[in-house]
Amino acid sequence: MILRFLFVSMWTSLFCFGCGSVQKPPSVVGSIDLQRYSGTWYEIARYPNRFEKGCDGVTATYRIVDDGSIEVINRCRRVDRGGSISEVKGRARVCDERSPAKLKVTFFWPFYGHYWVIELAEDYSWAVVGHPSRKYLWILARQSHLEKDLLQKILLRIVDQGYNPERLIFPNQP
Repeated sequence: MILRFLFVSMWTSLFCFGCGSVQKPPSVVGSIDLQRYSGTWYEIARYPNRFEKGCDGVTATYRIVDDGSIEVINRCRRVDRGGSISEVKGRARVCDERSPAKLKVTFFWPFYGHYWVIELAEDYSWAVVGHPSRKYLWILARQSHLEKDLLQKILLRIVDQGYNPERLIFPNQP
């Protein structure tokens, strides 16, 4: 009986370690017009990540294509490579029509990553894109810079979503 109790306790501990600290995923915007979202966005801030290491002047351009998917073109100036321009093309798609702000994007098929629009200005002048695990975060804008007051409001909003603004880096924009 004692061995059975110890066995059950051990497995419960292994499978539930940290169960109480699991954070629910961030919420996404209620609706999004992908046609309005299309176009070029400037990266204002991001969480550090390996695929943008050494990048400044980052932009992302989205275009809806005939099959309903979204063409994604990310560009950056590689400060670690003498300022050369780097470009990568990918595709995004809506995962669930009931929640069009949750997309999946691929730059290396068949591998997809989450792309969730968690904040969006009414006029589509800025957006915040996150990942359900909160490992990735981007603040994007239609212009290369945001006013300080607006940026502070956005930073407060991401805190409410469970993100840490102290992790953000702010790449130079031309």
